Amino acid sequence: MSRRIVLASNNQGKLKEFYQILSPLGIELHAQSEFQVQEAEEPYGTFIENALTKARHAAKLTGLPALADDSGICVNALRGAPGVLSARFAGEPKSDERNNQKLVAALQSEADKTAYYYCVLVLVRSENDPQPVIADGIWKGEILDQPRGNGGFGYDPYFLIPELGMTVAQLTAEQKNQKSHRGQALKALFEKLK
Repeated sequence: MSRRIVLASNNQGKLKEFYQILSPLGIELHAQSEFQVQEAEEPYGTFIENALTKARHAAKLTGLPALADDSGICVNALRGAPGVLSARFAGEPKSDERNNQKLVAALQSEADKTAYYYCVLVLVRSENDPQPVIADGIWKGEILDQPRGNGGFGYDPYFLIPELGMTVAQLTAEQKNQKSHRGQALKALFEKLK
């Protein structure tokens, strides 16, 4: 397979994380925006269906192998919400600040603040690849009422990792990439590719 891969995302936070994780492996990663590829629709209720749709869309429009991620935060007291709607939890246009405000408000009267980040990755060699490579990762934590830290993106300032006593936004990029749901999914993906 080509060492050139298009990343089926326009999310700047995800792009930065993928570049940091993949560049040492000799993979030439290109954002789909370099090819003027717009985001694919994500009409499905599962992470895997959305990731597969995004990967096929990017591969079709670029002619390159494509890697897609669909990820989000799943809160136990909210029966898995926001889940696949994490980026648009508070509606359009997307807003991390409004999403976090809505999440904190929804958990205000809940005793259970446990949650987890979930990520599924899909790699396709071509648009109609009959054997996409699929891997996933989970990162468990708790939701805080107040933000801590300035790093990361999305829900990171509110997502506490209990064993570290820190939110994801307080971790270095290297710490986050080693422990995160996305980092775990990438490790699993590369094990499968071996």
